Amino acid sequence: MPIKSLLMSMACRSGFSLKREYDMTGTHPEFAGDEPHGTMETVARFDGPMPTGVTVSRKGRIFVNFPKWGDDVQFTVAELKEGNPVPYPDQAFNTSDPQDPAAALLSVQSVVVDPADRLWILDTGSPLFQPTQYGGPKLVCVDLVTDQVVGKILFPQDVALPTTYLNDVRFNLQMGKEGMAFITDSSDKGPNGIIVVDLANGKSWRRLHDHPSTKTESLSSFMPIVEGRPFLQSQPDGSVMPGPAMGADGIAISADGTRLYYCALGSRRLYSVSTQALADASLGDHDVIATIVDEGDKGCGSDGLESDAEGRIYATDYEHNAVLRRKANGEWEPVIHDAQLLWPDTMSIASDGYLYVTANQLHRQASYHGGQDLRRKPYALFRTRIDGTPVLLR
Repeated sequence: MPIKSLLMSMACRSGFSLKREYDMTGTHPEFAGDEPHGTMETVARFDGPMPTGVTVSRKGRIFVNFPKWGDDVQFTVAELKEGNPVPYPDQAFNTSDPQDPAAALLSVQSVVVDPADRLWILDTGSPLFQPTQYGGPKLVCVDLVTDQVVGKILFPQDVALPTTYLNDVRFNLQMGKEGMAFITDSSDKGPNGIIVVDLANGKSWRRLHDHPSTKTESLSSFMPIVEGRPFLQSQPDGSVMPGPAMGADGIAISADGTRLYYCALGSRRLYSVSTQALADASLGDHDVIATIVDEGDKGCGSDGLESDAEGRIYATDYEHNAVLRRKANGEWEPVIHDAQLLWPDTMSIASDGYLYVTANQLHRQASYHGGQDLRRKPYALFRTRIDGTPVLLR
């Protein structure tokens, strides 16, 4: 008896009527798809290289960056004008000099507007994840009134190691004479940690150097699933690690400036540490480590973190195409979930009441699929309206 007739016969004998026909391919017409959550709108689409960072000034200017991971990157930092990326502050500063790595930008991973409405550019100094040399890894300040570079902080090689990959940065301008910056070192080839910068004198030092809380977890404790598939990467020694084997990546600062939140890319856990301890160069490592708090399981792997003035922490969820938010009482809730949010990378809470987030399909890169690039352009910058305001520690 044909399957359709058999189903009809069974339905009649059981007293039920079959009101809809089954699709013989195995799909039932009444099955719902993955339900989105929240409302997301497109700010910009990118048909060129993949973006990572985004930040929004108090006047609504939007800046993005494109690290040199293998795409054809003509400029590594841009301002969006009428939805299109334009080299910022100009093309010249985006054109590197092989003889002078400090002169211009090499490969930028993050851009952040600070509480004083200045743009800070975090240059990894590591195109194609190559070893760094002095002058490459740097923190650059741009005056958004004049669009001129007004500061450049270079890191000594015992702070930005040859293996260091500067990932993201947060600021507390209430600390010290002119403020402090905190940067994650997400290296997949060497020690991870937090780099602290005194903005008054440019001095910097490492904290939580290779501490377990800054490291990628092993497969025995973390198996990331992205687009329904295990997200793994083979290592040179033949071992397998979860996705990109990168450590301390996401970073956010508490509304009162007392705690710095961070997470490894290859982990679902969230940690925090005292900013006062990080900033006190006289403290020993054990004193800083004593202030670490394991904030628990986020329920997802995260690339970016953000915070709002209302005391909440935001985390991108690259395993579920989502952005989550931890409320002040510690409970997590969804902010946005959408199938288009393929690898949400970096977030920025702007004074216009929106949370901005880049989606760059990082997990589809050729290095994770046996040399086959599965990314499909365009990449995107989205935003969603939230009931939160940016943290402004000034």
